[in-house]
Amino acid sequence: MTHRTESRGAAAPRPGLPDAPLAAVTEPTPGCPVEIALDALRGRWTTLVVRELLRGPGPRSYSELAAALPALSDKVLADRLARLVDRGVAERIRTGGWPPAVRYELTARGWALGPVLQALWDWGEGSCREAPGSSAQGSSGGSSGGSSGGSPRQPAEW
Repeated sequence: MTHRTESRGAAAPRPGLPDAPLAAVTEPTPGCPVEIALDALRGRWTTLVVRELLRGPGPRSYSELAAALPALSDKVLADRLARLVDRGVAERIRTGGWPPAVRYELTARGWALGPVLQALWDWGEGSCREAPGSSAQGSSGGSSGGSSGGSPRQPAEW
């Protein structure tokens, strides 16, 4: 039989509970790192637009993104791209010529969202299996376990 050992010294930080003064707030604040991350990903379709930019290769045109997400309206795609650019997640690259070409590419901050989205996928996938009365979609095959060697896994369903 094993027992959990507790120390009487300073408590070690628990996963998900950062050891920072901002983590002790009693109401949401705009400067909270979690709120900043959620704000960058806010809105339906945003995570799928980021996913398409993660898939690359390199910068993607508006029409390439629209073709990859055919059910997404032009208005919403334009809004999501503008929001991602405004939040520093993506960069809008305009090249000369006529007509001028515009392409979108993730910034370093945007690329850092890859593992975050993967963690959300993994958490959601586990929740689908655990929820009472839910049908675990895509449970035959797919991703399980941790990522290997530094490159994040990218499930086909994602």
